[in-house]
Amino acid sequence: MTTSLSAPAAHVAPQEPQQLRPDRARHTRGGLVLRYTLLALVFALLVGPFLWQFLTSLKDSSESIYTPNPIPQNPTMENYRTVAETIPVFRYIGNSLIVATSSALLNVIFGSMAGYALARLRFRGRTVADVMFLATIIIPFEVIMVSVFLTMRSIGLVDSLAGVILPTAATGLSIILMRTAFLGLPREIEEAAMLDGANSWQRFRTIALPSVKGSISVVAIFAFVFAWDDFLWPLVILKNPDNYTLTVGIQYLSGTFSANQRVIAAGTMIAVIPLLALFFSLQRWFFMGVGEGGVKG
Repeated sequence: MTTSLSAPAAHVAPQEPQQLRPDRARHTRGGLVLRYTLLALVFALLVGPFLWQFLTSLKDSSESIYTPNPIPQNPTMENYRTVAETIPVFRYIGNSLIVATSSALLNVIFGSMAGYALARLRFRGRTVADVMFLATIIIPFEVIMVSVFLTMRSIGLVDSLAGVILPTAATGLSIILMRTAFLGLPREIEEAAMLDGANSWQRFRTIALPSVKGSISVVAIFAFVFAWDDFLWPLVILKNPDNYTLTVGIQYLSGTFSANQRVIAAGTMIAVIPLLALFFSLQRWFFMGVGEGGVKG
């Protein structure tokens, strides 16, 4: 019988947890303090004005004669009631919803189709088209506003919601974002579908489009917010007060209640709250970003 002897395992002393040197610990703590200080400063700059407007909209008239206090002493909705009685706010909200929803839908449709064509199809002048779409992002709308207005007048769309929607139906930003998203998709699956006889429309509808849902949400949100917030173009092309969007209609509060900041703040909050509701409801899709790539199996 053979007996095998093995050497006893070497005893390994437990390692003591490494401790940061005092100077490094102070440096790390100082960095955290600096980060949180900058974060608090940015938060105050971005959220502070919105919070101030919201609190101002809840104050009643009696607080005008007291020392200003950021917190309402007697919160009330009277200012919102005054806005609804002064302007047809629900009509304006309806007009803004029609314009913003139509603009978002059209930007998704035209932006995705144009972006896919630029990313996948080969045709003469594709580079020129890329440059032109990029130029529309750089050039301010005010530069071409007169020519756009003359175009809308020539086709009879002045003083109509269609005249507000049409110039924003397909923006260069939407096309560039969708083009970038489609370029991030692998070509192998589309090439396999092409070998199976799928045409460009079938590849776009069944393979490419379902793979960029996050980018579609980003385009829709950007288009909706831009159309909802737009003030200059609706002010130029709309003449009938019944067709005004909310941003144009609220301007009358500045003239009628120029000394009553509480009513103006209430009107501002009415214009902002729908955007916040839209963002919080779609934030999961929004943060997927425009760089999503792979096809889900």
